[in-house]
This record gives sequence, structure tokens and C-alpha cells, in this order.
Amino acid sequence: MATPNEIIEGILAKTLGTSVNKKTGKEKNKPVAEFELVYDSPSETLEPVYFWIVDMMNNLFGNKVEKLVDNFSSSPGGGHFSELSQKKNILQKNVTEAMGTVNTVIKSIVNIVYDLKDFEIRLAHYDDAKSKDKNKAEAGLLALKQIWMDNVDIKRGVGSINALASGNLQFVTLRDAFMIANSVEDVKNMDLNDRVKRILEPRIDEFLKWKDLSEIELRKRFNIEKNYLKSQVSMLQLYSRWVKPYLKAASQLEMKEPGRNPAVVTAFNTLWLELTIFGKSQIDFKDALISKQMPNGIKKPKRDYFSCVLVNFSFRGIPQKVGQHYTFGGRANVKFQAYALNKEELDLLEQELKKSDIEDMLKLIEGSTTESLDEMKKDIDYFLNKKDVDKKEEEERKSKDTNPFSALFNFKTVYKKEEKEEEIKEIKIEDVKKDSYVEGIMRALAADSASEACFNVYDIYKKAHNMASHDSPFEE
Repeated sequence: MATPNEIIEGILAKTLGTSVNKKTGKEKNKPVAEFELVYDSPSETLEPVYFWIVDMMNNLFGNKVEKLVDNFSSSPGGGHFSELSQKKNILQKNVTEAMGTVNTVIKSIVNIVYDLKDFEIRLAHYDDAKSKDKNKAEAGLLALKQIWMDNVDIKRGVGSINALASGNLQFVTLRDAFMIANSVEDVKNMDLNDRVKRILEPRIDEFLKWKDLSEIELRKRFNIEKNYLKSQVSMLQLYSRWVKPYLKAASQLEMKEPGRNPAVVTAFNTLWLELTIFGKSQIDFKDALISKQMPNGIKKPKRDYFSCVLVNFSFRGIPQKVGQHYTFGGRANVKFQAYALNKEELDLLEQELKKSDIEDMLKLIEGSTTESLDEMKKDIDYFLNKKDVDKKEEEERKSKDTNPFSALFNFKTVYKKEEKEEEIKEIKIEDVKKDSYVEGIMRALAADSASEACFNVYDIYKKAHNMASHDSPFEE
């Protein structure tokens, strides 16, 4: 997995190139400023180092600081590894039990959806039979007659219309006459043998009664199944909300593979932490004009530019249990890096981070079933949001999102307004245009601002902790 600074440098390499910046003497895709701090104290905890810098960054960037990376590795021989493993096993057991119940409910929903589809197909014939379009009404009625013969009349055995028409009794005209006649009166007016009429009249009368009664019962079943689908979906939403915190916590307790990192020794009681925070501040075009940092008479560029500071923490600690939790003393390597990015480059960074964060673990749950779940979502939305034919006069009602798969598998909010979700367009680095003349000036201002902010965090921390520092390169 690429680190945030590697992602940023990869993006800038495509948008700015890798040529040397004459002002900084560095490649254009590299940080415009970079500082490093090493703090080694086995007796003091590492948390104050982290939170002091986080608070300072929040003051500089108006509480717009984000945590991008949070990884850890414990040595298998240490107590910290054992305790976290026990916690993870308990969470995984809870997740497994909850997911078993969720799978049962999902199977029930799948069966209900398929039943509703069958009901809808059957009810479509009844609707067609009532159509004002003569051809459509005739086709619907013929379909119902065929269903009646195949499912109801067939139970008579040799006395069924199909058997009589094809058997030894040779009532050859019986089937065709049944399909043509739409009432008992139609049978009486047909030029048929009396024997055929005596069989056909009660069958037509029975079919017409069956048609009316079966439609009523079928619509009742359809509505009952829809209500049952709603209850099952609500139950799935409930289980989804229950399993979500356990699933997320279990994924967060997954340790990063230390590989060949010499800081993590199997028999030692050691811990390796990697944390990355990111702060950004937008460059104000109007302020730049007022302070004469921009030439007069130019328009504001289309893209916004940001001064950005990336702080990467690498902690090598010795876990010590105090009460119910652990404290960590050890060595902290803190690297401060400054970048100047535009809005599109920040969006690309966010897009790349989403591909490699905790959601990777959640995708394992979806696996190859993503497409089938999307299809199931469409079916659920279709049946639960569909209006009944008898209630067309009612106003369109606003309803909560009844699809549970977003809560369970994609971890979005469970409730939202009933509207079409806008597809998130993936940004391609090839579509990011190069800086214009004005944007180049804005990027330079962002670079200066980022460099100064980066140095201030580094410098103030050292001075606040009685460490040797040097004069600011930004003071005249």
C-alpha cells in the first residue's frame, strides 16, 4: 500500500512533471519544504508528542486536520499482542454470529423478491384483460385461460379440456371454442354441437368466477408479501446497525504485517506505530490581490489552491500496562512535509486513499457478489417504492431509504431521502489540466504558505520543549 506522500508525489509527477524547481532546487513533485524531528524517551509516553502536534495543526488550519493512516504492529511475544488478539477474537465471534443471522434474512428477502416477481407477472395478465386496447385485452384474457387450463382444469384428469380435445372422445373443437368464448352467451351463439356446448358452458362460467376471485386473492397475497418484505428489510437494517461497529472495530484491530522491519522482534515486547495527519488551508484570491501578491487586472482561476502540510509519525514503543490500558514510551520519528495542491489533485488524493483504507476489508465481505447485491437493491427499491394502483390520487410520499445493503456492505447512512443517487465520477489523472499562468502564481503562493506553516509547527514544538532550533527562513 502506497503511503500518502508517495501518492501525492505520484500525482504531482503527472501534473507538474519531475523537472527541478529553480526556486527550491528540488524536483517539482517533491515537498516544497521538509523537516524531521526525532524524540527518544523510553520513560515518557508518546501520546503527548502526537496530540501536541495535532492541536497545533488544528490551530493553524482551522480544525481541518484529518488522520489518513493509522497502522500498528506488535511483536508476537509481547503482552500487547496477546491482549489485542483476544479482543479481536471476541469481536470476530460477534461478527460471525451476526452475519449468520444477516445471511438468513438475506435469503428470505431473495425468496420474497422472486415471489413478488412471479405475482407481478401474473397480475399483469389481469391488468391486460381489463385494458381498453382490444388486442391487449384479448391477449390478457387468452393468457388467463391458458393458466386456468394448466393449473385448475387439468386437475379433472381425463375430463379436462386438454384431455377431451386430444383423447379418444375427440372433442376437437372444444379447446378452440373455449379460447374464443368470453361469456356463456357467446357459447350459446356459437355454431357448435350440443354435446360440446353442454361441456363448454359450465367451464366458461367457472373460468369467469375463477378469474375474479383469483385476482382478488392474488392481489392480497401480493400486498402481504410486500409488507413481509418491508418487515424483513427493517430487520436487516437493524442487524446491519448492530454488526457495523463490531465489523469496523475488528478491522481496525488488524495488525499491519511488519515484514522485515527490525523494530519488531518476535521475542521482544515492542510496538511499531505509523500515523499520518494532513492539514490544508485554501489560498484566498482576494487577499492575495489586496496584498499585491497577484498582478492587478486578472480574474480568479477556476481551480482553488491549498497549502497542505503532511505529518508522518513513526513510533517505536515499549508497551507498559497501566490499569486497564497500555502506555507507550520509546522513540518518535516525526516528518513534516509541505505541498501545494489544487482542488483536483486533492480529489485524486482522496480517491486513491479510499482505495486502500479500511474499506478494503469491507470489500472482502462483498467479494464477487457486488453485482448481485446491486441487482437486489434495485428489486427492493422497485417493490417498496412502487405506488399501488388504487392510490394514484395520493400525493407522492417521502420515505426513508429502505435498502439495507448500503448500511451493511458500503457503510453509508441507513436513512436518506428518496432520490436517485448521483454516480460518483471517477477522476482520471489524465484529465487534470496543467496550471495556467494565474494558477502557477496561486500554486507558488500556496507553496510559500505551506512551507511557512510546516516550519512553524516544527519550530514551535522544538521551542516549547526546550530543544535547540534556528531562525525562521521566512522572517525578513
